[in-house]
Amino acid sequence: MNPTDLHATTDMSLIALVSGASVPVQLVMLLLVLVSLASWWYIFIKVYTLKRAEAEAEDFEDRFWAGGDLNKLYEGVTSSRHKPQGMASLFEAGFKEYARLRRQGGMEISDTMEGARRAMRATYNREMDELDAHLPFLASVGSVSPYIGLLGTVWGIMNAFLGLANTAQATLAQVAPGIAEALIATAIGLFAAIPAVIAYNRFASSVDRLSVRYESFIEEFTNILQRKV
Repeated sequence: MNPTDLHATTDMSLIALVSGASVPVQLVMLLLVLVSLASWWYIFIKVYTLKRAEAEAEDFEDRFWAGGDLNKLYEGVTSSRHKPQGMASLFEAGFKEYARLRRQGGMEISDTMEGARRAMRATYNREMDELDAHLPFLASVGSVSPYIGLLGTVWGIMNAFLGLANTAQATLAQVAPGIAEALIATAIGLFAAIPAVIAYNRFASSVDRLSVRYESFIEEFTNILQRKV
């Protein structure tokens, strides 16, 4: 058989290679495609969530450090139709607990400050849980997908060579389609892993920066309340 006849009889297109792969390899490919789609969905969600959190932090810091009355700022935060988010929620929790303890009376200043700090710290933990959501999934996709793809590749190559067991004269043309369809699994695994790794690193850095800003605000706001007392 000359090369022209081989090209005419062997369809090496991507669709043909995927459809001609063995069932286990096809299942691996399907799993990787679903994982990739899910990771892209979470990536879009995190882009929106983190941009919103950064914008809200900027807006609230501008209002907080403008030097206005804290009571009016609190009323403005709590009167909104939407639940306070991010730094505004830290302020709302701390000032609410501070005002409640002050109304009770008979408490040491240190106890009042500690109560306000605990309230802000609890809210901080909830905010960080929301910001960290879906990041473990992206990390898992980035670390596991290449190995899942490699599993499909190994299985496909094994079947390709086993198919030559009863062949008297094995040629590269006979094994090439099987190897090619097997390597597609690794390619899909990398396609799923690379965006997930890049997104995870980017998002983790953004979350760390927001965490530092939140913690700095807790300390600064605590000092302001202590001076106010």
